[in-house]
Amino acid sequence: MAFFTGRLSYLRFKVTGPAPGTFGTEHLERLERNRIGIQRVAAADGIEAGWSGGEHILDTKFDLEKNVINDSLQFALRIDANKIPSDLIRAYTAIELQALASKNPTGRPSNRQRREARDTARQRVEDEAKDGRFLRRKAYPVLWDSMSNELLVGTTSVTIIDRLHQLFEQTFGQKFEMLTSGVLSYRLAEARNQTRGIEDASPSAFIPGASASEVSWILDDISKDFLGNEFLLWLWWYLENEDDTLKLSDGSEVVVMMSSTLALECPRGQTGRESITHEGPTRLPEARRAIQSGKLPRKTGLTIVRHDAQYDLTLAAENLAVTGAKIPAPESSEERARLEERVTQIRHLIETLDLMLDAFGTKRASDGWTKELGRMQKWLVREEAPGRMTG
Repeated sequence: MAFFTGRLSYLRFKVTGPAPGTFGTEHLERLERNRIGIQRVAAADGIEAGWSGGEHILDTKFDLEKNVINDSLQFALRIDANKIPSDLIRAYTAIELQALASKNPTGRPSNRQRREARDTARQRVEDEAKDGRFLRRKAYPVLWDSMSNELLVGTTSVTIIDRLHQLFEQTFGQKFEMLTSGVLSYRLAEARNQTRGIEDASPSAFIPGASASEVSWILDDISKDFLGNEFLLWLWWYLENEDDTLKLSDGSEVVVMMSSTLALECPRGQTGRESITHEGPTRLPEARRAIQSGKLPRKTGLTIVRHDAQYDLTLAAENLAVTGAKIPAPESSEERARLEERVTQIRHLIETLDLMLDAFGTKRASDGWTKELGRMQKWLVREEAPGRMTG
């Protein structure tokens, strides 16, 4: 069960419609009716998609003890696809072509024989594929939290998410949307009555004359996902100039350190992308030069401590994907209690990240953002940037 062991990676989605309430046998029966292997072929491309039990790649059983834990439903999307090796097709084609050409006076194959050789080779590998020798199985963990009515999905692949969306709607009659930085910023702003500040937001000019009014990786004109990039830059500025402790709206505090990795990119799409790996990447001169040239953070490693729980993870700016999150080891010695504690820890991590984004959003959506932005601009030019490039 991928969400219950080792490091944690996920994308986060909000399920539309009413929350599921208590998960029970009805939900398991729906999963069973759409489990992997029920349909002979799930798509025209021959790829089969279905649910699995989540315990291992061949697990197709669902039961309350295993799949319902602490008001969450855990299962997996399994994708089965025949991946015929292209080098095998080429080898069979060469063999067929040699046999056909040997009958020609010139010893060279004709165009018709080339087509015939390719068709014969393709048919041969398709016949061999029928026994499953080229079948590739892959499972992607899913956790549906009834308390938040959210899905955590262990992949960032758009293709896999599309298949998940189709199968989830077919199974449960509900859709879901990704909680990107723009979407989540708006949802958090609703609770503060600050939605206008998010609706009207446009990319900030951190470097006057160099910052872009558009961000090249934000393809949707109405998307506010650039707020994720601004959040990471604001967090960088705050940690360097204010404090390593961030006060949160619930009255708690979180200690934050940017660590391990940092990816930055030019929003104009001109000077490319830069990746830095270091225990404290934002302290390196090249990191500062990058943001002084107008680059924005797209991903960073974070170490965060709240309520005495420490999490080490990598956070992507736009889609808020969490990868490689190290979760504190459960304290209970009893297996069921350990699983339930793990769910509680996952919720605590998500809550902490939400509160951090909310702390930025409170500033970003207020009239005070202009003043905050001015302080950040002064910070960026405080040390002379070599050559003042345009990012």
